[in-house]
Amino acid sequence: MTHPIYSFLTAFAITYFLIPPIVRTALAKHLYDEPVARSSHAIPTPSLGGVGIFGGIFIALLLWTPHTSFANLQYLLVAIIIVFLTGVKDDLVPMSAKKKLLAQLLAAGIIVYVADIRLESFHGMLGWSNAMPYGLSLVLSVFTILVIMNAFNLIDGINGLGGGIGVVVFSTLGTWFYLTDSVPYATLAFAGAGAFLAFLRFNLIPPAQTFMGDTGSLVLGTIAAMLTLVFIEQNDLLPLDNPLRVSTAPVVAITIISIPLFDTLRVFSTRCLRGFSPFSPDRRHIHHLLIDSGRTHLTATGILVLANILVIALVFSLHPYLEQHLLLLLVIGLFAVPTYALHRAVLRRKKLLDLFHSPPTKPAKSLKKVFPSERVT
Repeated sequence: MTHPIYSFLTAFAITYFLIPPIVRTALAKHLYDEPVARSSHAIPTPSLGGVGIFGGIFIALLLWTPHTSFANLQYLLVAIIIVFLTGVKDDLVPMSAKKKLLAQLLAAGIIVYVADIRLESFHGMLGWSNAMPYGLSLVLSVFTILVIMNAFNLIDGINGLGGGIGVVVFSTLGTWFYLTDSVPYATLAFAGAGAFLAFLRFNLIPPAQTFMGDTGSLVLGTIAAMLTLVFIEQNDLLPLDNPLRVSTAPVVAITIISIPLFDTLRVFSTRCLRGFSPFSPDRRHIHHLLIDSGRTHLTATGILVLANILVIALVFSLHPYLEQHLLLLLVIGLFAVPTYALHRAVLRRKKLLDLFHSPPTKPAKSLKKVFPSERVT
């Protein structure tokens, strides 16, 4: 049972010592992100921190995963390597959206079809508790992985946010797996927690020394997606009287990844309602709204990470007492109402700033010309 702890420490140490030479190499080779209009950074910054994160997780898993009890490890590592290579390619030379999607589909297919990590039932959601048809299970599971993977990719927009959310997600799931004796998945989760915690040392305090890039965010999203599916299905295998069994596993799973998931769905929905492509860039993500409201990167990250922790704690406390659809509505409301209020506040702030910075009106004509018969004193 000590493997998850060793995995955490190993991933932390390797990531911590890998990132500085990666940053120096990236700067020497001019492999960095130049700031653009939508950027949240003002100086060129390397975006290859995800290489160090992957190195820490990969080595920790090879060292500490109990291979005899984790027959699927090789398939999960293959999926993680595919998204890692995709992320590196995109960070160095941007890829087309179609090629990235194909790579993500391949990784998701390996997780779902080869490793057989998939949703087997709705577990009471929408009134459906029976096992779903195998074909539907495959399609829905692949789609779920793609959504989660890209949600984590999109939330990584300011210093510390992607890494901070990753630490919360992996720590929560890792603790649950550890307490339910699912040592292999606890080892994977704590490897992720250790690697992203080490990454925060170089990303949290502005100016960031490095970003995780698509390399890190895709690895983060892939591991979070597979652990989320495993959590839902393994929870259903626990005895009914087990105190660690949650009665609303899908809602609890959604809540654990709620910040990236709800933000992505909200932004895509509002873009479509406004007549734009869901993939068109703008500053409507929750972290952009917090920055545009006058918060610093550190404050905005702290608010969102703390909100994620509080909502997770609330749902774990309330799940025995509320029907899962009511619980889901409560979670949606807890994010939707403050986000709408923040959006309105940002609009008001922008109007005030535009008014303050608007050019002065042209001076009026001379009073003598306006009132030629009057004497101006």
